[in-house]
Amino acid sequence: MRLQSNRREAAASAALVVVLFSTGCLHRHHGAAARRYPSPTPPTIGPSPAVRIEQGEVGLASWYGHPYHGRATTSGEIYNMYDFTAAHRTLPFGARVRVHNLENGRTVDVRINDRGPFVAGRIIDLSYSAAQAIGMPGLARVQLQILGPETQESAPAPPGIYAVQVGAFEDPNNAQRLKDLIAPRHGPVNIERYDRGDGVFYRVRVGRVSSLETANQLAQELRSGNLATDTFVVRVN
Repeated sequence: MRLQSNRREAAASAALVVVLFSTGCLHRHHGAAARRYPSPTPPTIGPSPAVRIEQGEVGLASWYGHPYHGRATTSGEIYNMYDFTAAHRTLPFGARVRVHNLENGRTVDVRINDRGPFVAGRIIDLSYSAAQAIGMPGLARVQLQILGPETQESAPAPPGIYAVQVGAFEDPNNAQRLKDLIAPRHGPVNIERYDRGDGVFYRVRVGRVSSLETANQLAQELRSGNLATDTFVVRVN
């Protein structure tokens, strides 16, 4: 996935390894120096007969464009920075979300087709066009309103399966060391290879559970056991 900054985050592993995280869904942030693109036209927002709000999640939104335009997303769909899509860690693919920019009152509807962002405090990573539609040159504080599946005819999303991401490494040996440390206590542990476009990273993900509550408990146990500093619960299906 992609990221709006190239910060690395540390995840401590009980005196064995310091985890350098690649940031925010591994999405690169494009700020004032980014290349110019034509202004997008946001989609028409009409009434939705099945609108429902799930917890009104509030946090920071980021956005991503190049070099991820034309690359596959986690869902397998090809990313188009001019579509109104977004990455979220736990919402099912195809979910429609209304993003409220709390800084200027503007809103945009997006469809979830990717995973991320993997940066503390950030809750959604918007496409370039979606960010432009709500006047968001960089980060913005937003609230999410869950509208439902992509269409009323869509089949219900399958039950969620969740894991906890505890690190992302350029060196696969570091990923293997962290896996070996955690696996005896909190298996299963998987290493996922991800080509970011400007480098290959190896993500370490712990567990395979069927509820967000259980995944959040696992994340807390990993932090309490000094096996990770930053943890990100992510839906893997």
